[in-house]
Amino acid sequence: MGKTLLFDAGNTNTKLCLADDQGLNESYTLPTRPANTDDDWGLKIESILLREGVAPTDIEACVISSVVPPLDPLITSMAARFLECDCLFAGRDLPLDIDNEYAHPEQVGADVLVGCYSARMTYDEKNLIVVDFGTATTCACIQDNAFKGGLICPGLLSSASALASGTAKLPKVDLTVKSNTLHWGQSTAECLNQGFVFGFASMIDGLVQKLSQQLKDPFVIATGGLAPTIAQLSETINELRPDLVMEGLWMAYYNR
Repeated sequence: MGKTLLFDAGNTNTKLCLADDQGLNESYTLPTRPANTDDDWGLKIESILLREGVAPTDIEACVISSVVPPLDPLITSMAARFLECDCLFAGRDLPLDIDNEYAHPEQVGADVLVGCYSARMTYDEKNLIVVDFGTATTCACIQDNAFKGGLICPGLLSSASALASGTAKLPKVDLTVKSNTLHWGQSTAECLNQGFVFGFASMIDGLVQKLSQQLKDPFVIATGGLAPTIAQLSETINELRPDLVMEGLWMAYYNR
């Protein structure tokens, strides 16, 4: 069996990962720019494949979770021209074995459903919460085999960017964790750092505690690019899986 090329196309970045029937391989992150051409995407992917020692003809399919509709035809065209393979979009071409009980199911992002499917396939706990630290910070509730609903909160990077663009004197926010203990900042940079990293961790802890009144003993999984930063400060996150969406795409494709 050949390799598949997995895409997690988000509003800020697109993560790519090579996978085969043994699991995930190396992953790469490119900025999401729907205005780019299919040739631009193809040439970048050719460079990644060359670095991995994989021939374009070794790719049997592109499997995609996308929340950026203008990007979808570009990837489809790129795959046909550069890889000579088809594209399978999660939730459309590639069914996910999880019930969508959202009031408006067509509004649920593919990444949310793939993350829920991956969590359900990975963990035995009845009640799950998936926290995805992306452009927005989202919380998704899974009970038994059903996506029940979720929350959409500000994202770390988008919040930091909004703050920087709206103020004249505040420096860029450093989102690295300097200490596991919250303390008063002694400089503007330190105030921003403490406020952002501990503030977002406390936001998640507070939300999980309130949601626990409706969802008994939830098992909380953190995913997304900034998940490792916040997970180490959270009191309620049980598991860290930064590539949960990639894992879900891989499972959905190879278990189809």
